Amino acid sequence: MMRRMIAGALIAGVLITAGLAQVDKKKFLSDNPQSPPKETTAAINGKQLWIVYHAPSVRGRKIFGGADTLVPDGQVWRAGADWATILHTDATLDMGGVTVPPGDYSLYAFVDKGKWQLIVNKKTGQWGINRDGSTTLDESQNVGKVNMTMSKPAAPVEVFKITLSDRGQGRGRLQMEWADTAAAVNFTAK
Repeated sequence: MMRRMIAGALIAGVLITAGLAQVDKKKFLSDNPQSPPKETTAAINGKQLWIVYHAPSVRGRKIFGGADTLVPDGQVWRAGADWATILHTDATLDMGGVTVPPGDYSLYAFVDKGKWQLIVNKKTGQWGINRDGSTTLDESQNVGKVNMTMSKPAAPVEVFKITLSDRGQGRGRLQMEWADTAAAVNFTAK
């Protein structure tokens, strides 16, 4: 009887500790009417993936392109607003040759003249930009960078949108759309 109680206490302790190690998704879903919180989820090969981000609107602004845009060329963008965008995966992902083990990551995008790279970073829980407007990306924590496939949405997208989708046979797709730009990365999940 005593062994069962001790074993039960140890298991409960491990589960509580494991739960604390995960990203607190609610923290990132705080309400901001200008850039409301959004979430996209997918189950691929029986494994859960989710992304939590804040979705800014165009509101008449020029978003991507030259120096007079919200996201100028040649810069790292937090892929949303407010907190750095969070990816959680229960699967090991292969994103264009970059291996992303199960866990929590921040996502950024390097935006340059219609050529984007998705940046997967181990550091989580940070605001997306510093007070001076520079990125909070800590490159020493990068898992890797993946070239994104660029296209244009069928119609302009007013509210920034990220979509995770199951493409069958262990394959998935992460897509970002905003204004007149769409950027995507295909991946496999194991």
